[in-house]
Amino acid sequence: MSRPRFLADQDLNDHIFRGVLHREPTIEFVRVRDLGMEEWSDEEILSYADREEFVVVSHDANTMSAAAMARILAGESCAGVLIVRQKLLVGRIIEDLILIWAASELEELKGSVAFLPM
Repeated sequence: MSRPRFLADQDLNDHIFRGVLHREPTIEFVRVRDLGMEEWSDEEILSYADREEFVVVSHDANTMSAAAMARILAGESCAGVLIVRQKLLVGRIIEDLILIWAASELEELKGSVAFLPM
């Protein structure tokens, strides 16, 4: 069993990314742009995230969640996706992500698409 690792896609508010790492620096949280993947499709990001066991964190409730669901329904593995509603306060999302990291195992999030807040 292992704690979740997070991969922020291009759509995620950078304040959330930085806030999580500021509050809990031991969380492994990387951005697709830091990995040189900013031009990758949602499907390519999901495939990478699955191979490397990252849970994708995104604001993209349309295409990212649809790509993840298509992958799951096709019987492909998915390390998990957390969709962050854009209207929520940044502090609330930071707290939710830290709580998910602290209270969950990666295996619990595999094959799921969840919306924050849960």
